Amino acid sequence: MDFSWTEEQLAYKNAVIKFAKKELNDGIIERDRKGEISLENWRKCAQFGILGLPIPEEYGGSDADVLTVMLAMEGLGYGCRDNGLIFAINAQMWSVQLPILTFGSEEQKQKYLPSLNSGELIGAHGMSEPDSGSDAYSLRTKAEKVDGGYVLNGTKMFVTNATIADMAVVFATVDPSKGRSGITGFIVDSEMDGYKISRHLDKMGLRTSPMAEIILQNCFIPEENRLGPVGAGTSIFTNSMGWERSSILGSQIGAMEYQLETCIRYARERRQFGQPIGKFQSVSNRIADMKVRLETARLLLYKVAWTKQMGKSAVMEAALAKLYLSECFVQSSLDAIRIHGGYGYMTEFEVERDLRDAIGGTIYSGTSDIQRTIIARLSGL
Repeated sequence: MDFSWTEEQLAYKNAVIKFAKKELNDGIIERDRKGEISLENWRKCAQFGILGLPIPEEYGGSDADVLTVMLAMEGLGYGCRDNGLIFAINAQMWSVQLPILTFGSEEQKQKYLPSLNSGELIGAHGMSEPDSGSDAYSLRTKAEKVDGGYVLNGTKMFVTNATIADMAVVFATVDPSKGRSGITGFIVDSEMDGYKISRHLDKMGLRTSPMAEIILQNCFIPEENRLGPVGAGTSIFTNSMGWERSSILGSQIGAMEYQLETCIRYARERRQFGQPIGKFQSVSNRIADMKVRLETARLLLYKVAWTKQMGKSAVMEAALAKLYLSECFVQSSLDAIRIHGGYGYMTEFEVERDLRDAIGGTIYSGTSDIQRTIIARLSGL
């Protein structure tokens, strides 16, 4: 594995950092308090080229390789303090754009990908339901075949971007008796009759990333909006989760690096009992632990990217990275608060927000326990 970055790759990462610091951080405390996303900042990211990074040029993207995309996400996480915005953007890239690119028809690719890349359209992904979370394939949303298409009925829960989405990749079963083999993907435009946002969902963290419940009630989907063959839903979902689990956390590496630098700077400047608090072993040990977590998590993430770039399966690597990185971000966020003491607990110092945002990483895209189950199974248990 060769993780020696080219000058061009490093220059792009630095450009992303500079862009994010300059354009994306104003008003984050207030937006977090209100639970509002900045659509202006979303469009800025699209115009900069973030959303189209992994998409071929023929569909309005830049056709960047996986390692370059991961490095760019790392830079975005370092420069932008709005974890919710980054999460929402990643949710679209890996759970909407990549499935359409991989499984969509040429007509679907031409219709949706350029507009999703440019920020003209925003996409959502509907798999989870009120009664199906970790057991994703036990979904109850049904797709009845009718002349010219399908009629969908069901409810989708925890849908990121739902309140601002123009379209959604939704999964339903065409035949419950077939189990996983009956699950099929559909592209649903938000203006279609029978598509309704039921309620906004308030969250502990990632509050600037909108989330809601979607109800599909006798929602007619034309045949041309089916994504992939009938019964291919499991393959589509598994593929998108492979990308999401490995890529959606790339920005957290950057966030953890920024977090570490902030703590080191504070430990040098803050004085107690006549010396900088960094001289106390309890503080310096926490910083050392944060550094170890950052570097080991970074290597796991780069290995996933390298494995995918080699065209190999990265199911195990993605599960390892998802589990370890998400848990590391939570622990390092706790350490950051402890290092800052009372100030770390205060909203205005922007330290506590990382902890609230980090906890979500242990749940979305497969909980930590699900990742442990995948790792154990692939280890032969």
